[in-house]
Amino acid sequence: MIAIELIADMIQPVHTSDTIQKVLDRMIEFRVRHLPIVNEEQFLGLISEDDLATEPDMQTPVGALALSLVNPYVLEDQHIYDVIRVFYERQLTVVPVLDARSNYLGLITINALTEYFARLTSVEQPGGIIVLEINNKNNSLAHMAQIVESDNAQILSSYVYTHPDSTRMEVTLKVNKQEISNIIATFLRYEYDIKATFNHTGDNDNSRDRYDSLMNYLNL
Repeated sequence: MIAIELIADMIQPVHTSDTIQKVLDRMIEFRVRHLPIVNEEQFLGLISEDDLATEPDMQTPVGALALSLVNPYVLEDQHIYDVIRVFYERQLTVVPVLDARSNYLGLITINALTEYFARLTSVEQPGGIIVLEINNKNNSLAHMAQIVESDNAQILSSYVYTHPDSTRMEVTLKVNKQEISNIIATFLRYEYDIKATFNHTGDNDNSRDRYDSLMNYLNL
């Protein structure tokens, strides 16, 4: 996935002749706190809610303001990870996308990024989640996939979190089965450390016992 594939076409950029009121209305409509300012195809920078907060006259054009414009952007062919980095480092709600000649092409919203990650991590598909803690020298996704597939299941998504100043890492696996007790048993047989599991219905799932206990308590 590259940046241009996530552009939100419905949000138009700001022009220097636009009034403060018009810009604020657009921010409210699309639930963002930043918008790009362009001059024809030229990207001038991002305007934020804070830039508009101190001006009492809502009909003042934004071009007349002393703006503290910042100009973070990504190029159209940059990877989604670069987009995430700009969102995170600058704490933005939108990120502009430019072409190789620095012409403005559109913007990516934080909502579009969230929807992309929902698809990437298969959150809409039922299944079980297994969190493993392993040594970073033993990170063999192929072996983990082999264990999952041995129970006629498949890995829908996976991601890795590395602990700072540690040789340990967490590997989270989303599999396409909710009943994952056999998969868990196989991981344990291969001496994997299982940190957490979710959505499984094996013998070690005591959610029904907790529910029955709660019902008994409420009936007292």
